Amino acid sequence: MRPNVFVLLTGVALWLLPTICQAQNYRWQQSANYRMEVDFDVQKHTYEGRQWVVFTNNSPDTLTQIFYHLYFNAFQPGSAMDVRSRWLPDSDARVGGRISTLKPGEQGYLHVSSLQHNGQDVRFAEEGTILEVQLSQPVLPGQQAEFAMVFKGQVPVQIRRSGRNSAEGIAYSMAQWYPKMCNYDEQGWHANPYIAREFYGIWGDFDVTITIDKDYVVAATGYLQQPETIGHGYAEGAQPRPVGGKLSWRFKAPKVHDFVWAADPDYKHTSFRRADGTLLRFFYQPGAKTNDNWEALPAIMDKAMDFLNATYGPYPYKEYAFIQGGDGGMEYPMATLITGERPLVSLVGVAVHELVHSWFQMVLASNESLYAWMDEGFTSYASNEVMNYLRQQKLIPGNAVENPHAGANASHVAFTQSGKAEPISIHADHFQSNAAYGVGAYVKGEVFLHQLQYILGRQAFDKAMLRYYHDWSFRHPNANDFVRVMEKVSGLELDWYKEYMVNTIHLSDYEVVTAREGDERKQSTIELRRNGLMPMPVDLVITLRDDSKLYYTIPLDLMRGAKQQDGTVSWTLAPDWTWTHETYLLELPVKLNRIVSVEIDPSLRLVDANRENNKLTVKE
Repeated sequence: MRPNVFVLLTGVALWLLPTICQAQNYRWQQSANYRMEVDFDVQKHTYEGRQWVVFTNNSPDTLTQIFYHLYFNAFQPGSAMDVRSRWLPDSDARVGGRISTLKPGEQGYLHVSSLQHNGQDVRFAEEGTILEVQLSQPVLPGQQAEFAMVFKGQVPVQIRRSGRNSAEGIAYSMAQWYPKMCNYDEQGWHANPYIAREFYGIWGDFDVTITIDKDYVVAATGYLQQPETIGHGYAEGAQPRPVGGKLSWRFKAPKVHDFVWAADPDYKHTSFRRADGTLLRFFYQPGAKTNDNWEALPAIMDKAMDFLNATYGPYPYKEYAFIQGGDGGMEYPMATLITGERPLVSLVGVAVHELVHSWFQMVLASNESLYAWMDEGFTSYASNEVMNYLRQQKLIPGNAVENPHAGANASHVAFTQSGKAEPISIHADHFQSNAAYGVGAYVKGEVFLHQLQYILGRQAFDKAMLRYYHDWSFRHPNANDFVRVMEKVSGLELDWYKEYMVNTIHLSDYEVVTAREGDERKQSTIELRRNGLMPMPVDLVITLRDDSKLYYTIPLDLMRGAKQQDGTVSWTLAPDWTWTHETYLLELPVKLNRIVSVEIDPSLRLVDANRENNKLTVKE
């Protein structure tokens, strides 16, 4: 009997449907919704907490174990953070050997007393800063599980990011303070021991109640509840709830992957309502070192957020808090901890940098441990763009410049030539020096974007950055995901660029070798040479004796195309430069005696290891 073709095709389509849908869904994401209640003892610097997590396994895998981060256990002598800090050749001065000398009452800890999975006790073990949990029943694909936990912690003295009694006198900077579920993604579990580097988390809704001495003002991720009364400087109408000699502060935060809070009895709170409705909050200790600059900060950050929303995508939350605390500057969802006793430009600079993380680490949230440059580097790029804009608008001292990334380019070249650089493909925890990590994550990541602007053209680059935000918000993009967006918008092939920038420490070095007379047809010929190991497209500007200029762009053959015209300069498209060839000849339609100079990339967006040979002056 002949089969029914329609039935057969329908069956095949239904069989393929889950695969098709999964492929179109970009990438699945786990979900972890937290509810926590914490009772804080300001005399002992300890706290007791209860935590309930509703976890949804959106992966296609069956999970038989889970893991939690216990970050505060790093602040104990002999911890991984302590030992690594002491053997690094350039240890962070804030850490150094300080952890090794902490007395019991100065140390940090985070211990779990009990843990249940769907109402049943489960086996768990603390391994430094990781809690290993063996499940009695697996969590199946698509299944929801509830975890109930009792925990206790002690706040360490301020050393790195978290702690009590900071150098500026802030009582509590509470970052990385609770048992945080590790993320499981398409690469598996990411249960990295904490050594003071990067973070990675699962998005979810947080409902956190903090009960603390009534004299303290609390600033945190999220929206303060109890809006029926007014006090503690929360001018928008939110007030903590009295509990004996304490107050309970309840915050709710939707779709975030972490929760930070800080508390101090001397905090002054001010707020600024932006035209789009976003509320900016500011918490600082009043004094001669803070008052003027913190009072000037709201209006400046309002303009910074205008620029960020227009350039990189809309900020998706209703509030953001700038909180004096910590040991420098550190980003968290809907809030940042920053040291506050700074000159105005420094205060604005750190506030801008941490705010920019709201885009690249809070909304896009690449795995920082694997791709620190996609967060810190992209944030550094955008921060310099914002600061240049603020100078242009005369909102902060200093003059705007044509290339706000020139310093990053020079630093990248100098550090690479020092022989200390490492590929940025290395896991953030495993760089062999803080300098290699810092330059790789912050500087080379900034250079990565700035050179892309050179390769694509400014308009195509700006369009691609916005598409990156809209395509990959709340999806943990990796390096391939980012480059594919750039390719789709520009029409270019860019895998070569990613491979050289991420997996090698090669530099570009191009030279203008000669300019010589040609025949009647050629008129003149320019010879260029590639001296460096990294191939790149080359922009060439020829200045003529009548002060006019000729603009040529020489694509790399690996690009399979050329930069888009952006309206600022009309580029003449030259034949491709084959990447294996060291030399290249460009024929010009002008006589040699009309040429004053030939220069490679006067915009300084190409990171060239030796700019001394980038310009050739033609003698009359």
